[in-house]
Amino acid sequence: MTDPVPRPSLEEIRQAADRLRGTVVRTPLVKLDVADGSGEIYLKLENLQPIGSFKVRGAGNAMALADPATLSRGVYTASAGNMAQGVAWHARQLGVACTVVVPDDAPATKLAAIERLGAQVLKVPFDRWWRVLVEHRYPGLEGHFIHPVSDPAVVAGNGTAGLEIVEDLEDVATIVVPFGGGGLACGIAAAARALRPEIRVIAAEVSTAAPLAASLAAGAPTPIDRQASFVDGIGGKTVLHEMWPLVRELLAGSIVSTPEAIAAAVGLLVERNRVVAEGAGAAGVAAALGNDLGPGKVVCLVSGGNIDAATLAAILAGELPGGS
Repeated sequence: MTDPVPRPSLEEIRQAADRLRGTVVRTPLVKLDVADGSGEIYLKLENLQPIGSFKVRGAGNAMALADPATLSRGVYTASAGNMAQGVAWHARQLGVACTVVVPDDAPATKLAAIERLGAQVLKVPFDRWWRVLVEHRYPGLEGHFIHPVSDPAVVAGNGTAGLEIVEDLEDVATIVVPFGGGGLACGIAAAARALRPEIRVIAAEVSTAAPLAASLAAGAPTPIDRQASFVDGIGGKTVLHEMWPLVRELLAGSIVSTPEAIAAAVGLLVERNRVVAEGAGAAGVAAALGNDLGPGKVVCLVSGGNIDAATLAAILAGELPGGS
């Protein structure tokens, strides 16, 4: 079994920020335009990154720290789309070959973006793709493997978003982060709580695939019956064992929203703030609008904006899209 992922130190996250400066965007915090008594909710707009997702942070830090000899033989990752784009984007900057293993239900928009960035796509059934996350390898592929979740350098890179949130909104009380595998939520929590221990970081999940809520209820990583939905960027089969100690230490809980509530949040972001978010990116907003998060300012991490045009059109027309 893979060793537990260590909690990144504040110094490691700050060093990651130095490495990424000039490469990734310091994304803005904007206030969500609501007038229904929902409190002060702010949006951390990671959909404005070069690849439309926060994944450019962790991928960039991991590749900057990789052994150059291994990296020269190429790089590969396993991703439903956004991490694949992050790794491919940096690989193109460095001039190294990139291969991505994707599940066969990955959205067409994300697959097209991966190929535009020059990466080779290897499509496999979801269960086979999940094995890559568990085993940290794919037989036959050479070069440096970057795990999309439980690579310590990825977690530290993700944490740079947490630094920015606290610097830009010093009195933030709660940060709500979409939960795919925990690499983003734990990175942000490590940074935010190192600066202000009283900040709560809460995971946002979708009811069709909420492994963290099930695991917290059981007290251990618990497999779930995952159902595909348009919310494709979050929701695995379970919490990875190597992430569980860090998740349990750093996160204040999980809020589970229905696909309907997340679709409504996608529409609200477009209507009120002119922000385009994919399903996972709007999960935090759905959680904040549908629950009482207590006093103080709330930041929702809009993790990405890579949504199929047809899916977005359906949502804006008042329809619930099917699985990707």
